[in-house]
Formats: sequence, C-alpha cells, structure tokens
Amino acid sequence: MLYFRGCVVREKLPNISHATEKILKEAGIDYSLLDNEACCGSFLMRTGFKTEAEDVMKSTLQDILATNEKTILVSCAGCYNTLKNDYKSLFGVELDVIHTSELLKELIAEGKLKVKPTEKTLTYHDPCHLGRHSGIYDEPRDAIKTIGELVEMKRNRERSRCCGAGSGVKSAFPELALNVAKKRIQDADEVDAEILVTSCSFCMLNLDNALEKLKNNEKNGSVVSVMDITELILMGMER
Repeated sequence: MLYFRGCVVREKLPNISHATEKILKEAGIDYSLLDNEACCGSFLMRTGFKTEAEDVMKSTLQDILATNEKTILVSCAGCYNTLKNDYKSLFGVELDVIHTSELLKELIAEGKLKVKPTEKTLTYHDPCHLGRHSGIYDEPRDAIKTIGELVEMKRNRERSRCCGAGSGVKSAFPELALNVAKKRIQDADEVDAEILVTSCSFCMLNLDNALEKLKNNEKNGSVVSVMDITELILMGMER
C-alpha cells in the first residue's frame, strides 16, 4: 500500500499523517511513502489551470506507478476525487484508491483496531469531494459510531454545507472562506456536538481556523475541537 499524504497534510497538518501511520502500524499494514511526493493536481485543476494541472498529474502518476503498489491510501478528500476520478477521465488510468475513512471502517470491523468509546458528542462534516463527488457517506459515519454518539447536522450528506475552502476560495477570498466555515461550526453547535469530525485536510484546516476565530471573539458554542477521522480513531485507541 502507498500512503499518499497530500499537500496540506504534508505542509500544514502533519498530525494527520502521524495519526494515520500509527494506525497502519498498529494494524500491521505494510505501507510506503513517496520520497518526493508532489501534488495530485487537484488545486490547479479546480482553479482553472488545466494545462498546468495535467502536467503535474502526469508526473505524479508516473511516480505512483513506479512504486508498483497496488493500493493508494489517501487522507484528503480532494486527493481521493482527483486520483480516483480525474485520473481516469483524463488519462484512462483506473487507480485503486482508498480513503482513510474506508480503511478505518474495514479495520475496526475486522477487529484489527480496538477503540474505546468517548462520552463526547460527535458530528460529521461531509467534504464535497468525498461526498457529492464520490458518493462516500456511510463509511466515515460507521467508523465514527464505533467510538461515540454521532448526531447529524441539519445539512448533511449530499445537502452538506461546504466548508468554504475549496476551489481556491481560501487563497483568493480568505474572509469569505472563514465566514462559511463559521456557519458550519454553528451548524454543529445547533446539535450540541462537542467534536466536529471531518475527512478532508482542506476542510480540517478551514474549520479549525474558523473555530479559533470564534473562540478568540468569545463566541463559544458546544464545539470544542475539530478533528480528522484518523485523529479521532487514534484517540480511541490510546484511551
């Protein structure tokens, strides 16, 4: 298995890759990393730089194929959608891509991971790339339910509110991105969730930034933290 971490995880949220690698080791899964892992090309593609995106994608595809690994594990929903769907439509290559949420559900069901429950109330934010674009809704929820009570926000699954960070919005319009993310935090507050869980590094970064802004302005609701699903499961393993 090749673990493709993704740009945001590598550069800004290494805690996600650390949690993922601890889980893989605990489950006895052999995996490899790309020494000079490049971008999957999603950001360039979504912001309109199609030619540049395809150049990056071709190079990254060559690096991936050179590993001879059969399965590609990803943390980021954007990487999942790009590697699994865009690479197929652009280059005719069908890669065996699995998201961490899918793997976690499988490992817990097989008894390869033991988690202890938390008393905190959990809710789940569906990333656009994983949900609407790829149809993965149940697997993250099934994994989350093994560790605590899952309450649904009013806008969920295909009707989920976007986190506000995608398609270059966070880079071009940072305040707009934060305001959208604040509304998503408020969605979680409305159902008295204490931990907002997601499975996309872009969502994680923007939602966490929004939560900190709200705390700094003393607009505290029920949400005390934003966590990637791998961090949540690792927390259950270490309890």
